[in-house]
Amino acid sequence: MPTVTFTLPDGTARTVDSTGCETLMHVVIRHDIAGVEAECGGQLVCATCQVYVDAPWEAALPAASDDEQDMIGDLAVEVRPESRLACQIRLTPALDGLSVRVPARQR
Repeated sequence: MPTVTFTLPDGTARTVDSTGCETLMHVVIRHDIAGVEAECGGQLVCATCQVYVDAPWEAALPAASDDEQDMIGDLAVEVRPESRLACQIRLTPALDGLSVRVPARQR
């Protein structure tokens, strides 16, 4: 499975293995990535797993669903064009090396 690099708000980068994780949110939980709360456990009801997908990877991901876009727009703080919810990013071998940034705050 792919490795994923999380860049934290302080600039620290953590690269972790996603083996056995279905979504990016599961990686966050397994590796205790600070700053990503993931309160609803992937049910697409809280937007507390927002990440910013680094530019080279945006095109590699399927487009955000209407529900994901609505959730980000309604609840997320500091929404950017590259904002995505980690619970909605399904990991595949094609995403090996995925790089995302963690927002300074989730709400």
